[in-house]
Amino acid sequence: MRIICLFNLKPGVEPADYEAWARGTDLPGVNALPSVARFTVHRATGLFGSDAASPYRYIEVIDIHGMDPFVADVSDPEFQKVAAKFGEFAENPQFVLTEDL
Repeated sequence: MRIICLFNLKPGVEPADYEAWARGTDLPGVNALPSVARFTVHRATGLFGSDAASPYRYIEVIDIHGMDPFVADVSDPEFQKVAAKFGEFAENPQFVLTEDL
């Protein structure tokens, strides 16, 4: 199962601050969760075939082994500190649940 998170930064958040936190805390923290197969964070650079900007500046891709183990991992009080910090950066993140065809 894959979760795709689409988001922009809150007004006043510097991209360099978020990206440093993502590299130093978020990426290693989420990738260390037993329920996570792989977690990546991407900065959108545009829309294919267009000069238009992407409607979302950042995309996270979380490949998980299963929803129940993932929910248990992210419910841990220590991980909730990471989630709270993410909430300080991200404005209205959209978590899209997917499954392979």
